[in-house]
Amino acid sequence: MTEPVQTPQAIDPKFGFNSYAERLNGRAAMIGFVIAIVIEFSTGQGVLAWLGLIGVS
Repeated sequence: MTEPVQTPQAIDPKFGFNSYAERLNGRAAMIGFVIAIVIEFSTGQGVLAWLGLIGVS
């Protein structure tokens, strides 16, 4: 049995899990974490308390 000599040219799907979507999601998560840390540092309370979703005791 012989091995194929060419690799098929597969294109990334436009929807679903692909490398571009995962990279973009990771970058958005990193930006969100940095924003959450900045909010906590500057206001002295967590993001949920800052948004008024939980009471501050």
